[in-house]
Amino acid sequence: MIKEGNPIIRNPYTADPTVLVHEGAVFLYTGHDDPPPGVDDYRMHDWLCFSSTDLLHWAEHSSPLKATDFQWASGDAYASKVVEYGGKFYWFVSVTHAGGPYKAIGVAVSDNPTGPFADAKGSALVTHDMLPAAESNKANLDPTVLIDEDGKAYLFWGNGRCYFAELESNLTQLASPISVIDLPEFSEGAHIHKKNGTYYLAYGYGYPERVAYATSRQIGGPWEFKGILNEIAGNCATNRPAIIEFGGSDYFFYHNGALPEGGSHRRSVCIDRLYYEEDGSMRRVVMTTEGVR
Repeated sequence: MIKEGNPIIRNPYTADPTVLVHEGAVFLYTGHDDPPPGVDDYRMHDWLCFSSTDLLHWAEHSSPLKATDFQWASGDAYASKVVEYGGKFYWFVSVTHAGGPYKAIGVAVSDNPTGPFADAKGSALVTHDMLPAAESNKANLDPTVLIDEDGKAYLFWGNGRCYFAELESNLTQLASPISVIDLPEFSEGAHIHKKNGTYYLAYGYGYPERVAYATSRQIGGPWEFKGILNEIAGNCATNRPAIIEFGGSDYFFYHNGALPEGGSHRRSVCIDRLYYEEDGSMRRVVMTTEGVR
């Protein structure tokens, strides 16, 4: 049960959730929509961190990372992904590369899930010129990372096309060429996770975005399109998922524009329950103040 219903964070505006379970707590990392009054556009300068032990009560931590903490970046704190690996916490982010309109992917590291985080590489992990068949200057958006059971790490990301590469064991270098995954109506907002031996790749589908997903028995594919998991979010054109298991149940995090004065550039994070059917397909169930309906 969610104490006040969705959205779960009501001040400030939050977007693009990524979620980590660590030592009995859930750590929620979000973008921060912060346009000044009268401006209807993306203004995102830093990322935020919240934690909870029951998904009902959320503690806000001081902002652990800003776009300009990457000295090679000019700003724009877009969607991200946090993973725990080797006793450290790695935060993969999308920012605007200094000196141009192109987005790049960076990675920060910390000894603690709440930070502080610092640039782990001193330069971008992925730049626009590394991409095959890149058309949009926003091609390097929305990184998501999976640490597999064998310890190997994999990166998915993209805008307009979905890109895929294996990471080196230090998580700050690519270990394979970048390839393109063919997914129907792929827009952005990729999220990769694994359940019962199956890989699930969810993403923003079309525009305005719904959330669709594909599955595979191999991390490199082939991927089978499975359908729509979340319809267009209320009063919001984008739709970025995060999926976790916590306390024996599965949860689906996303954002919408449902708060007063909210919208596509003033978004707020929500949680719903998630169920896996016998055939492995996923089903989302809306959370309410009374429980699950």
